[in-house]
Amino acid sequence: VQLQASGGGLVQSGGSLRLSCAASERTLSQSTVGWFRQAPGEEREFVAAIVRSSTTYYADSVKGRFTISRDNAKNTVYLQMDSLKPEDTAVYYCAAKDSNHDYTRGQTYDYWGQGTEVTVSS
Repeated sequence: VQLQASGGGLVQSGGSLRLSCAASERTLSQSTVGWFRQAPGEEREFVAAIVRSSTTYYADSVKGRFTISRDNAKNTVYLQMDSLKPEDTAVYYCAAKDSNHDYTRGQTYDYWGQGTEVTVSS
């Protein structure tokens, strides 16, 4: 199973980016897919998740600014990031697993993408 994360880049504060997580050999509509991020010198943290029922969950720090969604036809999960702040700067990873439990805990995910870097300038 391969997850391919893409869409990162450099953006000014207040700007937007859309990250994509595409999968091969796994149907994302039957999975919990999470986005995590890790800033330099920091621990990895949960950002957002979408489960099989399409219910979505967000970290408090991104609630109201980020939107996770899924396109079943393209087998891709997106993270739309609006009103970006410098503190959103990090490498963003997508991950997938079968269970919808403990969706905030990265250790419970089975498959990971390679990460895509997001830099927000002030």
